[in-house]
Amino acid sequence: MLTTAVIGLGYWGPNLVRNLAVSPRTRAAWICDRSPGRLDAVGAHFPAAARAEDPAAVLADPEVDAVVIATPVATHHALARAALLAGKHVLVEKPLAATAEQAEELRELAERRGLVLLVDHVFLYSPAVRKLAQLVAAGDLGEPLFIDSVRINLGLVQHDVDVVWDLAPHDLAIIDHLVGRVPDSVVAIGASHSGGGPVDGAHLHLDYGAGLHAAIHVSWLSPVKIRSFLLGGTRRSVLYNDLDAAERLKVYDRGIEVTEALSPEGRRELLVSYRSGDVVAPRLDSAEPLALLVEHFADCIEKDVPPLSGGDQGLRVVRVLEAAQRSRAAAGERVAV
Repeated sequence: MLTTAVIGLGYWGPNLVRNLAVSPRTRAAWICDRSPGRLDAVGAHFPAAARAEDPAAVLADPEVDAVVIATPVATHHALARAALLAGKHVLVEKPLAATAEQAEELRELAERRGLVLLVDHVFLYSPAVRKLAQLVAAGDLGEPLFIDSVRINLGLVQHDVDVVWDLAPHDLAIIDHLVGRVPDSVVAIGASHSGGGPVDGAHLHLDYGAGLHAAIHVSWLSPVKIRSFLLGGTRRSVLYNDLDAAERLKVYDRGIEVTEALSPEGRRELLVSYRSGDVVAPRLDSAEPLALLVEHFADCIEKDVPPLSGGDQGLRVVRVLEAAQRSRAAAGERVAV
């Protein structure tokens, strides 16, 4: 049983503690937060866990095998670096770090020391995205043509990062997992509507070359919550709606057929016809994605399984985020990744 410690007990940290505590593979031995109130609130549900306000106490414990970091993005690099130098495996909340330079340092440090570095790109572990990845890998969808993702809601407004760094990593990680490469370029526009606060609504356009492009819309201001991810392929398309508990994934056998014909005048013309086939909702497991992530983390440590969302992917996502940041600062100029 792996002995773990969770640093950061804000919005996401308690969920990590819960899953580490109930898994037969892990033990939540420490909880750490600079707020005594949060320590008391979370500790009341997990009385067996030792408490600390200073992460140094956690890192000094030789019994701790792995450290889970769920703190503000600006602190990820320092905490993850200290944990790796202390010989601990690390699971860190997304995004991996605040800059690509920091992310690359963490990836290289983990590799040199033979430690697991896993990024909490939690949606990769959802049964719906796992099935979607299987469909793409098997060629059931044909060649991907476009991706259209909408992740909008009223809140939770962050104060340490803008909406792109807060929400877009989810979609960027899913796309990276499906496509297997970073985009050639990024165009990003966004605005702040809170009197000089962080950007709270943004649109990203990613060009992957070979005709594949992706659009991502993220917002903290929408009065309705939408979690929609549409991937269109040459054979079929898939809609992933995370809010539809009954049918999170739908495969559409619909699209266009393009043929070439010769007109009476001898000119070649493209003829477009429409195909309208079945809509299928594949059966999906009901496992909690975060529980599957914890199991995968244990497998990476104990069985040397390659991380699904390791330092390599974490770095790629941060590189795209940085490119989007530069594009938005330049009023939507196209920026190479």
